[in-house]
Amino acid sequence: MARKKRNPELEEEIIYISKSEIKREVQEMHKLGTQLAALSPKAREKVPLDAILEEAMVLADKLSKKKESYRRHLNYIAKQLRLADNLDEIKHAMDLIGNKNQQASVALNKLEHLRDQIIADGDKKVNELIEEYDNLDRQKLRQLIRQAKKEVEQEKPAKGYRDLFQYLKESILAS
Repeated sequence: MARKKRNPELEEEIIYISKSEIKREVQEMHKLGTQLAALSPKAREKVPLDAILEEAMVLADKLSKKKESYRRHLNYIAKQLRLADNLDEIKHAMDLIGNKNQQASVALNKLEHLRDQIIADGDKKVNELIEEYDNLDRQKLRQLIRQAKKEVEQEKPAKGYRDLFQYLKESILAS
């Protein structure tokens, strides 16, 4: 009996995916779906969702108070995300939204550090800031610094300290 010769070029390569890998992907989509559902509707507009996912998000907002229904609905959202054609775009948009929050946090930390430097260094740091940010009012800045120093010395509540931070935040982040 003659054997048929197999042509290796015509055979398709079968790619096996382990159960663990599938489970990791499902968990990742579930996490992404949970993050999407947690966004406000206005922030969600920035994410390129198809019609099915948009409807699912509206329903998720309605079901958020019902624990078990919400959990099952998040599973549905994860399934729809796995089927989505533009998953990379959705992930990219979510990264940008998350990154904005981190950038804002870093900016506020820098402002807190700057406030502490201003209080410690005094006029020298004020002059540097005035040169760098021309929209700062020197007189108001020095007044807030004096008030903050006075409160620290007298161990009073840090109202001037907060006011200085707010002034810097409004002036520097606005420019």
